[in-house]
Amino acid sequence: MTTASEALASFATELAFERIPHAVVERAKDCVIDTVGACIHGAQLPWTQTVIEYVKRNSAPGECSVLGTPARVRAPFACLANGAAAHAFELDALVEPSVGIHPGAALAVPGLAVAQGRGKSGRELIAAVVAGYEVLYRIGDAARHSIEKLGFHSPGVLGVYGTAAVVGRLFGLNPRQMAHAFGIAGSMSSGLMEFSRSGGMVKRLHLGRAAEGGFMAAVLARDGYTGPAGVLEGKYGTLNTFCRDADPERLTRELGSVWHVMKTKIKRYACHSSAQVPVTLALDLKAQHAITGDDVASIAIAANEKTVSHHAINEPQDMTMMQYSVPFSVALALYLDPTDPRAFSEASLNDPRIRALSKTAAVELLKSSGPIGMACRLTLQLKDGRELTGEGHDFKGTPTMPLARAELLEKFLKLTAHRDRTKAGQLFSQLAAAEQVENIGKLDFAL
Repeated sequence: MTTASEALASFATELAFERIPHAVVERAKDCVIDTVGACIHGAQLPWTQTVIEYVKRNSAPGECSVLGTPARVRAPFACLANGAAAHAFELDALVEPSVGIHPGAALAVPGLAVAQGRGKSGRELIAAVVAGYEVLYRIGDAARHSIEKLGFHSPGVLGVYGTAAVVGRLFGLNPRQMAHAFGIAGSMSSGLMEFSRSGGMVKRLHLGRAAEGGFMAAVLARDGYTGPAGVLEGKYGTLNTFCRDADPERLTRELGSVWHVMKTKIKRYACHSSAQVPVTLALDLKAQHAITGDDVASIAIAANEKTVSHHAINEPQDMTMMQYSVPFSVALALYLDPTDPRAFSEASLNDPRIRALSKTAAVELLKSSGPIGMACRLTLQLKDGRELTGEGHDFKGTPTMPLARAELLEKFLKLTAHRDRTKAGQLFSQLAAAEQVENIGKLDFAL
């Protein structure tokens, strides 16, 4: 009997670029572009610099860019550095509805590394990213949002599978080898949620390690190493070890007919996904009523179950917790411009006005939202006695409100503002027409 990993492996290895709908190709390119921008911004940050220095010390010279820097290293080290950079500042793409994956770090990062190192075309890169996306989304969907309830960080657990699919595809693995790559990747899963309680930089590392581990899995499988066929649905597989109440049927449901790439969600602000709608509501109320944080006495947020359990952090102690905190992100938005990633800074973290307002926030369950839906109600109690309320379930960048290419360019140029603007614009144009690029290795990712 065919296992889920074998069915997914056949799909990932056999998908032809010509079979991919045009809209899916365009959305996959949006994901790649957004990831490159996030990496270039993230590479300048001190916690990413620590990872980059580790990579430079330990990698032999290679052909793969540490994006946004002159450094070129071997592919697995590029996966580590760029995976950490992609997630370095809560800027990388997600999916909606959420299934606990970060497609940029898991798919675009390793895809670019191998495409650079092996001189692959843009068409080959896109096909690999799409194939990996469809595999990764389905595994996340089958997990039913239970991974983080058990204390594991979902992107660190699941990302290895997407990377194994992308890398395996670009290395030309056959279905049997790809199934073994998935089997090996399952033993590379890792990442604990304790950062959300007591801080630390490690959250970003989870995505780099997943990309590195998925790369290793694909290469070992190519070279004859084997993994368990039941790695996904088996008794001790991912769905029974890292999850509760998983649904294995979702692993292969509508494979090849429904394209989950179209569910890509591109963030607007440098904070956790759960804060994107509340921050949007805060900006709307701020603009409609000409108020600032100084006018607000207290905040009330009604949102999904995960926001209440994981993101109701009133007094964050470091940058990771600040960007993970919905109350703090809302308070920051009432004082500053959150569309500028530089608004999320140590200065903001230590701003007594923002900290005091964040401390007032009460977070409760909005029952209509579901366990992880984006619906939110934001209420601001003003110092003059007025009460302002906004409700919403969407923001610019979601599948129902996608960014136009011009809007994506605006975000890309903000993220790369510290680099050469002309070169950044040229790179954006090349990635936007990636299917016409004959050799990804010839693109300038250093800017």
